[in-house]
Amino acid sequence: MSVTEQDPALVDFTASPPSPPELLVPREVPLGGPRAMHVQRSLPQRARSLIGAWCFVDHYGPDDMSERGGMRVPGHPHTGLATVTWLFEGDVEHRDTTGAAVVVRPGEVNLMTAGRGVAHSEYSTAGTTVVHGAQLWFALPSALADGPRRFEHAVPESRSIAGADVRVFVGDWLGSTGAPQAPTPLIGAEVRLPPGIRWEAAVDPSHEVGVLVDTGTVEVEGVHATRSHLVALSPGRGSLVVEAGEEGARVLVLTGAPFPDPVTMWWNFVGRDHDDIVGARADWQAQVEQERATGGADGRFGPHPEAWDEVLPAPVLPSVRLKPRVRDPR
Repeated sequence: MSVTEQDPALVDFTASPPSPPELLVPREVPLGGPRAMHVQRSLPQRARSLIGAWCFVDHYGPDDMSERGGMRVPGHPHTGLATVTWLFEGDVEHRDTTGAAVVVRPGEVNLMTAGRGVAHSEYSTAGTTVVHGAQLWFALPSALADGPRRFEHAVPESRSIAGADVRVFVGDWLGSTGAPQAPTPLIGAEVRLPPGIRWEAAVDPSHEVGVLVDTGTVEVEGVHATRSHLVALSPGRGSLVVEAGEEGARVLVLTGAPFPDPVTMWWNFVGRDHDDIVGARADWQAQVEQERATGGADGRFGPHPEAWDEVLPAPVLPSVRLKPRVRDPR
């Protein structure tokens, strides 16, 4: 899943994020037409654009597919980032220009690294009745932003740690195994908390930390958070403490070292500056026109899968020059 709106908002990332703990309340974003799946976008925001390298957090569902159309995202491009698909309910068919064609299910993870350019599609499967999950991006460091496209599918193990069920889906945390490794220091994990627990786990003190609430309510250092809220914490902590409400909770924990490079984000592209974005858009539009003319395409973003009969054109660029997000050096 990615950004499908044809008039994406322009967000200024030059402002320094406020001191944590910080509660980030999401905005609702429709994906597609009248029966579109609606997502809660917690990151990026004007106040904050990254947690470590994590630069995009969409939380969606549970949506009944008899009322909405489910996930229907035609072929579309990415640059300079990696996408992480994590599901709580429902199955999604993924196809991309690395040649991958897989169905991802709850408890499994898709990690797609764009490098200089990749394109993919995501559709709910015919047997899916409810869609519920999270779509996450992390920015690639400059040395890898123009690298090759890659795709990984994995089934991370679930472990009981300090009374909670933990499944690490990216990186290495708390002795976990089976998760794909990111090319930049970060962690992504699902944590299921029983009612009333005060759960504590070690974190790298050099990392920024985010806690995204899927179900239930939690408190993190006195900050109360509920569904789709994201609590952001600065580096300097050796442990994360999350207190669950009376009904228990399920959260995603996202951590990462502060990202050192400037990041310019627009539509489905991450670049270092405005010119990177302009070049990526032009290259994608060339493949869109080729697909429309011939029923197939190849180029910077790789060969389109034969199963594709639709690709998303890029929106028109804003009339102002895109500004990179610069991290406050304090």
